[in-house]
Amino acid sequence: MGSSKKSLTIAVDINPATRPVVTGTETFTREVSRRLPAAAPDLVWRFLASRPKPGLGVDVTVLPFRRLWSQVRLPIALAADRPDLLFVPGHVVPFAYAGRSVAVVHDLAFERHPEAYSPADRAYLQVTTRWAAARCKLLIAVSETTRDDLVERYGVAPERVRVVPLGISPPVVPPAPAARLAELGLDGDFVLQVGRVETRKNQVAALAAVERLDGVTLVVAGPERDAGLSEKLRSSARSRVLGMVDQPTLELLYKRAAAVVVPSLYEGFGLPVLEAMARGKVVVAAKSSSLPEVGGEAALYFHDSADPAHMARVLEVALGDKMLRTRLARAARARAAKFTWEKTAAGVAAVIREALG
Repeated sequence: MGSSKKSLTIAVDINPATRPVVTGTETFTREVSRRLPAAAPDLVWRFLASRPKPGLGVDVTVLPFRRLWSQVRLPIALAADRPDLLFVPGHVVPFAYAGRSVAVVHDLAFERHPEAYSPADRAYLQVTTRWAAARCKLLIAVSETTRDDLVERYGVAPERVRVVPLGISPPVVPPAPAARLAELGLDGDFVLQVGRVETRKNQVAALAAVERLDGVTLVVAGPERDAGLSEKLRSSARSRVLGMVDQPTLELLYKRAAAVVVPSLYEGFGLPVLEAMARGKVVVAAKSSSLPEVGGEAALYFHDSADPAHMARVLEVALGDKMLRTRLARAARARAAKFTWEKTAAGVAAVIREALG
């Protein structure tokens, strides 16, 4: 008589993908989760969240709970279901869960730049990340930079960390009509920065660099986390702070931008670099943290994030050298094509199999 092998069940905390504000962690959770069933069809996948959200691409079991869902409601469900492993795309492993787990650590920005976080947020990030590092036999880091930070800051053994880079999807939404630029007050050349308005993203230095150039404006699109910084940026005639914009508007901004600047003091991965390269844009980035890992030879770099004059010189080359712009645009598309969410999901699935042992 033959015996059938029981399929292993993987619970996935897909809750970050249901958040209203979408940044790197939310994007990672959504794009990887929807591809995991295809990456490992022999495993049984169960996706859990506190609230529904359309367009996730998988069937989600909604377990309503208002606060501390990951620490209270999720472990209750896991105790009842007893999956073979819990996969946490957003690093928060429940304290009350004793089973096997694999967590993703996106960055240790709260350690590198504590001033960008409230004391409560920083304390929570420290406690939950240290707990994930202690609890998981294997951790996933999205870059060599994050892996090195885990080793250096938290003493994680290097052999316990697997690096799985993020991916990129081709744009699926057409750009908004060109008239949208006039509505936003944009009528000339501009350099685009996409991301949260906060000190770590270094918008002040980017503006100081742009102010050294003739006829160029800095456009910042992203959530306004630091109201004082937003006000400071808006006080300059050479910058436009747009806040969150819809996807068609963002595609138009990418299309019309003379260059994309990523001057961040620290990034766990640097998804804006990849998103810009996938659209064939000339990228000017800080030569810091993970940004050179992502941009490779397809971006231009300035070495001192605190030196707007150097950033301005690199921007000037990026905007003015037509032959270089053509070469970089071609190289950017080719490099971005190597980063796919299918590869990311396959990498995650491989780590999960390894953890199942």
